[in-house]
Amino acid sequence: MALRREPHVLAVGGSDSSGGAGIARDIETITSIGVRSCLAVTALTVQTHDAVSEIHHAPPSLVADQMRAALQANEVAAIKIGMLASAETIVAVSAVLREYPQVPAILDPVLASTSGRALLEADAVGVMHDLMPLCRLVTPNLIELALLASAERAVDDVGAIRQGRQLLAAGAQALLIKGGHASGPRSIDILLRRDQQPVRFDAPRLAASMRGTGCMLASAIAAHLAKGYPLDDSVRKGKLLVFGSFQKIEAG
Repeated sequence: MALRREPHVLAVGGSDSSGGAGIARDIETITSIGVRSCLAVTALTVQTHDAVSEIHHAPPSLVADQMRAALQANEVAAIKIGMLASAETIVAVSAVLREYPQVPAILDPVLASTSGRALLEADAVGVMHDLMPLCRLVTPNLIELALLASAERAVDDVGAIRQGRQLLAAGAQALLIKGGHASGPRSIDILLRRDQQPVRFDAPRLAASMRGTGCMLASAIAAHLAKGYPLDDSVRKGKLLVFGSFQKIEAG
């Protein structure tokens, strides 16, 4: 089939019954960029735009089998990873990534919902360190960065870069530290790579609020990588897509 030869992004993550985040947002974003998607569902959630009331984990072996089936069926050019829920699922996903090292993976380390409900079991944060080196890029916000670095939340760029470099030293290939939880008139994301100077992606901070922006950004980066853009350009284009969505909300 011709579809098999078209570049796909494999979205790995949880469902969101409200449609505001998770795999629903991933597919929406990937499709808007003109790339096809396939998926592996890690968890089923019951949630509205305000709260998560139930989480049901998929068996880790089922998650891995979904990934392998998608990779065998399609020309997967990038993988976007979101909610993983448990340490066992992280181990299963890591095993698949080791089988397909040529496919770049973007990891959005989803640790909690916007409403504050934990989406990753406490004992799984440490296991995430084994997954990060297998990913082309990890995209933590400031809260997730601090948890992954076992530190207090950074209060400025200097502290965020210090925590990011700690994760690079532990094996991460590259980090995009998202500035959405910072303060000030500008929203600045920082791309960190080993032996390179930080690259800042700067945009005005808008007052609009929207769920699923982390899903959107990571999915957009993965989709642009799938289209053959280098990492810097993929991040820049992803940032512009999210900023444009915020502008539409403000204008609406």
